[in-house]
Amino acid sequence: MWSCVSAMNGWLRRDSSVASSRPHGYTDLMLLCARQSLVIGLLAVTAGCASTSVIPESLEPQVDKAVTFSQVLEAPDSYRGKVVMWGGEVLKAKGMKGGTQLEVLQLPLDDEQGPVTDRMESKGRFLALQHEFLDPATMTDGTRVTIVGEITGASVEKIDEADYRFPTLDVKHLHRWDSTRVDDRRAPGPWWSVFGGVGFGGGSRSGGGISIGF
Repeated sequence: MWSCVSAMNGWLRRDSSVASSRPHGYTDLMLLCARQSLVIGLLAVTAGCASTSVIPESLEPQVDKAVTFSQVLEAPDSYRGKVVMWGGEVLKAKGMKGGTQLEVLQLPLDDEQGPVTDRMESKGRFLALQHEFLDPATMTDGTRVTIVGEITGASVEKIDEADYRFPTLDVKHLHRWDSTRVDDRRAPGPWWSVFGGVGFGGGSRSGGGISIGF
């Protein structure tokens, strides 16, 4: 947060210096537009700095961050009752009598608690059971999710013709990421055009989606 404040102070000083040493040909209107763009950019940067967790504060203390997906994959029954936060891409959503089952390709979480985009980093698959009905049409293939859930063991099911042991979770909280924001990774910082405009990059994905808690 302090780095963001420092950056804002620097940009404000830069704006003042532009006003005091205005280049020949710059009109007051052009400088006013530049200042307005600067204010809008600063608001965007402030919002990015104040990124929030995608899971409720009440659940964060319950998550056992020492338990890795690989450990659970090896011995799922040993971790029954543990609460974990996993991310990935939905491969299949299936309505069931007890709710909706999601088959998820596990992917590591990034600094914003969202799954990375490189599928080669996956360690396997898991099943997440959401006890409230969720229309499978709203969780199409490739939907990126972050799930907080309680480990319930494992279930052996088919992947094509092969048997596969899926770690299973009961969903406590599900965050569905907005797919339109996946590639919004422009470099942070301001840039100035030759006409006196200003732009900002470095959008944050935090909160960029829909959270569903139970």
